[in-house]
Amino acid sequence: MTSKLDSLKQHTLIVADTGDIDAIRQHQPIDATTNPSLLLKAAELTSCEPLLERAVNEAAGGAEPVSNACDRFAVAVGSEILGLIPGRISTEVDARLSFDQDATFRKACELIELYERAGITRDRVLIKIAATWEGIQAAAALEREGIQCNLTLLFSFAQARACADAGVYLISPFVGRIYDWYKQHEGRDFSGTDDPGVQSVARIFRYYKAHMYETVVMGASFRNTGQIEALTGCDRLTISPQLLQSLQEQPGTLQPSTILRQGVVDERIELDQIAFRWAHNEDAMATEKLAEGIRAFAADQLKLEKLVAAKLGSVA
Repeated sequence: MTSKLDSLKQHTLIVADTGDIDAIRQHQPIDATTNPSLLLKAAELTSCEPLLERAVNEAAGGAEPVSNACDRFAVAVGSEILGLIPGRISTEVDARLSFDQDATFRKACELIELYERAGITRDRVLIKIAATWEGIQAAAALEREGIQCNLTLLFSFAQARACADAGVYLISPFVGRIYDWYKQHEGRDFSGTDDPGVQSVARIFRYYKAHMYETVVMGASFRNTGQIEALTGCDRLTISPQLLQSLQEQPGTLQPSTILRQGVVDERIELDQIAFRWAHNEDAMATEKLAEGIRAFAADQLKLEKLVAAKLGSVA
C-alpha cells in the first residue's frame, strides 16, 4: 500500500530538515538542510562525535579556532550527508552576521572553500542566509559568483518579493512559526488550507509562478503532517525526521493542493531598501518572528561554540 510520504514524493521534492545522518540514511531525501540548532543537536550524537573531534583537531592552533572548528564541523556534517543523498546540502551562515552584508558574503565564501577542500563542488551546496535586507543583498552578490543560496527565516511577503528580485536560488518560508504566532495571538487553532503558514507559502508560490520567477519555493518548519499535505505540489518541502516517519506510516494518496494554483496573484512590485523595510515592518508577525529566529539561531551557535571551546581546551 502506498504511504503518504511515497505519494508526496510524486509531486514535491523532499528535503530532510536535520543533521542526523542516521535519519537521512533511513528516509533517503533528495536534499538536506541544517542550521545552528540542528548542528548543536548533531554535535551531541554519538554518530557525529568523530566529525566534531576532527573539526576541533584541524582548527586547534590556528586563527580563530572556535569559529573555525564550528565551520569545519558544519562542513563535515554536510559532507557526510552528501554521501547519502543525490542532491544538495544547505549550510547556514552565522546568524550574528544577519545585518552585515560584507561579513555574510565573506563567511559564505569561506564555507564554500572548506567544502571544495573536502572535494565537494559548489553546485552541491546551498548557503543559508537569514532573509534580512543585508542578507538578501549578500545573496545576490553570491549568486553572481556562482554560489547559490537558500534564504531562510522568511515570514513576510516583502521578504519573498525581495529574494525573487535578487535572483536567489531558493527560499524557505517558515510555515510552522507563522502558524505558532497566529495561534497564540488569535487564541485558536488552524488546519489545512486555513492555516496562515500554509496560506503564506501558497501566496508566494502563486506570485513566483505567475510572474515567472525561477526562485525555488521550499516550505519549512512544519508542526504537523496536515500542513505538509496542504502544500503537496510545492517545489520542495523540508521536513523533520519525525514528520517524515509519520508520513511514511500513514497509508494514502496525495494530490497537488489547489491553493497553490488557484487564488489571487499579487501585482509584481520591486522593492528598494526603504520600501522593503516599511513593508516588512507593517507585518507584525514577520517582524517578531524574524528577530526571534535570528536570536534563537545565534543562541544555539553560542552553545555550539562553548562546546567546541571546551574540546579545544582539552586538545591544548
